[in-house]
Amino acid sequence: MLIDDVTITVTAGSGGDGLVSFNKNKMSLGPTGGDGGNGGDVYFKGVSNIGALSQFRGIKTFSADNGRRGGGQRKTGNDGDDLILSIPIGTVIHNLDKNEDFEINCVGETLLMTRGGKGGHGNFFFRSSRNTTPKQATKGEKGDQFRFRLELKLIADIGFVGFPNAGKSTLLNALTESQSKVANYPFTTLEPYLGVYYELIIADIPGLIEGASVGKGLGTKFLRHIERTNILFHLISAESADPKKDYRTIRTELGKYNKNLLKKEEYVFLSKCDNVDQSSLKKKIGILKKLNPRCYPLSILDDKTMTGLRKILNKIKTGKVDKKQLSME
Repeated sequence: MLIDDVTITVTAGSGGDGLVSFNKNKMSLGPTGGDGGNGGDVYFKGVSNIGALSQFRGIKTFSADNGRRGGGQRKTGNDGDDLILSIPIGTVIHNLDKNEDFEINCVGETLLMTRGGKGGHGNFFFRSSRNTTPKQATKGEKGDQFRFRLELKLIADIGFVGFPNAGKSTLLNALTESQSKVANYPFTTLEPYLGVYYELIIADIPGLIEGASVGKGLGTKFLRHIERTNILFHLISAESADPKKDYRTIRTELGKYNKNLLKKEEYVFLSKCDNVDQSSLKKKIGILKKLNPRCYPLSILDDKTMTGLRKILNKIKTGKVDKKQLSME
């Protein structure tokens, strides 16, 4: 199961305490207590694995190492080891205690999120001409502790949207090596799947229903994954009794969730077109073309329609898409 929203508590390491120590050798008397080491910091680092948040499924608290106590002969204690937590690119990091948000969108991008405490001073630090035998030392500072909500929003070139059983998972499997679950009942896909068509990343977004924008069905849990998708492939089943209503319902839910989703480039595909007669198919295509001129029939069993789809994908891949004249001919 894909973990895409989790809250964890992260604590940076505390600084080590300073030491009170004196040199016991004749002619070399004086303070020798060293400072404590600094506590380890906590970083979040972006990785390409969209399942990286699963590490937080059972464990909710994470801590960096504490700094070590100062030593004699003015030796500074060792710093605590930093903690680096890997999270998928596209993750929004919400600091719930400071009401601050951050994002990681590149593999290898690293953000310092929780700073370790500074080490305390040993008594050597307090020596002076007036205080040749200081007996004071300070404790290390506590490391920062924050609660973070990690919210994954998939980054993809193309996102498949539509009602349950519109054929999105089947199409993703046909185009890529993804192993999305496929069956003839609603809500087969209970989590997003990613596939790669040459250089294009394609996301299969679980089926939406009317009211999804307010939490019905799979609700807003997956609508957020569409926000980072560049292009939408809107699949509508040719078996639908009212494809016009289906189209408008999904578009309405997208707009209610985020109006910017309606500005994304969109292609409409009447899927499973092999299951209806040509007369009905032509009529439904005509209805949808009035809503979006870039509407095409599609069936994974029809080589002609699949060839046309791959033509569109290839043009998108090479960046040569003509938004006004693109066709599947």
